[in-house]
Amino acid sequence: MIEFTVNNQPVALDVDPQMPLLWALRENLSLTGTKFGCGIAQCGACTIHLDGVAVRACVTPVASAAGRHVTTIEGLSQGDQLHPVQQAWIDYQVPQCGYCQSGQIMSATALLATEPQPTDEDIRSGMAGNICRCGMYSRIHKAIRSAADGGLALWEPDHGEQGELPTGVQRG
Repeated sequence: MIEFTVNNQPVALDVDPQMPLLWALRENLSLTGTKFGCGIAQCGACTIHLDGVAVRACVTPVASAAGRHVTTIEGLSQGDQLHPVQQAWIDYQVPQCGYCQSGQIMSATALLATEPQPTDEDIRSGMAGNICRCGMYSRIHKAIRSAADGGLALWEPDHGEQGELPTGVQRG
């Protein structure tokens, strides 16, 4: 049994420890916001946070999450209140096909958590591992700049809130 916390909810999964965390999230926990892209950690579509650090879930074994906190795109908003990066994504109409967006947003939020006032170069280098096949890089950059300028440092996730778990998932 591998026990960890996903979006502030403790979970326990009886799965192969080497299973990619992406599949545990999607198949076992029904958190389908995290996307499969390349499967080799090159496109960033599967980006999540592991203890607040952006990682590629497609190459991260579920065993590495044991005892740790995982945040997916589903865990960014606080009820009806969007994360400032999510709001900026809407304000700048970033999504086109939308496939890469959850990974892009997770990378952007990790970047801003470590660098609340990034330079343009910080944004370019922080987002370099995320590919958008629609080419929305300019809007992505503007959205991140807007979120940074809008006081992202004031946003704090609420780690005490627990919601309903998907069917078949046990609290750890």
